[in-house]
Amino acid sequence: MAAKKITRRQAITAASAGAIGTMVNWTMPAFSAGAPQEKLAINGGARVHDAPWPQWPVWDQSAEKNITDMLRTGKWWRGNGEYVVDFEQRYAELMGVKRCLATASGTTALIVSLKALGVDAGDEVLVSPYTFIASYNVIFMNKALPVFVDTDPETFLMDPSKIEARITDRTTAILPVHIYGLPVDMDSVNAAAQKHNLKVVEDACQAWLGQYKGKKVGTLGDAGCFSFQNSKNLPAGEGGAIISNNEALMDRCHSIHNCGRSIGAVSRTSAYPIAGANFRMQQFQALILMSQMNRIFRDADIRMANAMLLDAKLKEIPGIVPYKLAPGAERSAYHFYPFRFISKEFDGVARDKFIKALNAEGVPCSSGYGPQNKDGLIEDMLNSRGYKRLFSEARLKQWREENVLPGNDKLCTEAVTFSQNILLGSINDMGDIVKAIAKIYENRKSLAG
Repeated sequence: MAAKKITRRQAITAASAGAIGTMVNWTMPAFSAGAPQEKLAINGGARVHDAPWPQWPVWDQSAEKNITDMLRTGKWWRGNGEYVVDFEQRYAELMGVKRCLATASGTTALIVSLKALGVDAGDEVLVSPYTFIASYNVIFMNKALPVFVDTDPETFLMDPSKIEARITDRTTAILPVHIYGLPVDMDSVNAAAQKHNLKVVEDACQAWLGQYKGKKVGTLGDAGCFSFQNSKNLPAGEGGAIISNNEALMDRCHSIHNCGRSIGAVSRTSAYPIAGANFRMQQFQALILMSQMNRIFRDADIRMANAMLLDAKLKEIPGIVPYKLAPGAERSAYHFYPFRFISKEFDGVARDKFIKALNAEGVPCSSGYGPQNKDGLIEDMLNSRGYKRLFSEARLKQWREENVLPGNDKLCTEAVTFSQNILLGSINDMGDIVKAIAKIYENRKSLAG
């Protein structure tokens, strides 16, 4: 009988099941309302976790010779060097697309993609509110108006059922964000886009190797954008990429990122036929990235296996609600591991107090993103001379009135995250995370006030 093939996820799931079996033997409290069993570290007790966590980024010294050899040639920019092109080919192959364009950052990748798809002054772009500031800054950079679609607190992502209500006659594109590496329900996003003839740019800046219905995120819209900033799962200090199967679109992106120079399908009416800028990646960044790509699958599998361990055990603790994968999502990139902290289950302990207590136990964590749709920067832009010229007073008033996002507000008060390097720890490290949170729950009354 022929051996049955299994997917990478199935293999990880099987391995994780064994690890979860090991975790069953951990000493777990009964989560009673009785007396605390152990003093919290924040109150002077011993820490649960004293060992160091994995550091990031991790440098491979074997890559140094390639970089020094390149530096000695003097061919430091993509115009007379080959390494950026080499990286683009390797990344396109990794993602399963025809084309990749390397850029100076994830932010510039988004700026270029929106411009290449025709987003222009006075347009509107639908975007996720639970995200990094760059996701809507790039819309402002194209002189368009970011219109926020409310978040589903369970998935941490844009709620596709809220898209239709945000579309106007000026809407030209949707920019869903695969935040923390969690894949958005792209079938629903694309259905709305096709119905209203809108472009889709995936902000996959935190989602390398995230998977949705058998395809990698970033390959499901008109274009997908990635970041390689220092904290990212695939790092080069700075850097970004655009991917797509649309050859004409990629030619236009290439021209825009290279000062507007002619290339491929871009008209050759002059040396600089369209308005562009210098958003190019440098040679040394490409070499760093190709070195880092050697570890990307191994690291991704470790993060996923450890995330599955946390999924299985954290949900047993009252008041701790791990993220939920959106319909169709098969695999997160786990740039962060997120969960929601329900204060009332901890007898009213504030989230910030919980975070301080967990940090004191030796488990680094943070509160994630705030309500970006209420950032003061947005009001500055709406009150600017330019935006008052582009949009009527009535439209800006309507925007403010509709900028009410209860799902996002709820998430912003409950979210807690672990960064990706924490997920590169051992099974015992994951056990310490669970023990530390359980310890805080059992001692929650000591955090009151």
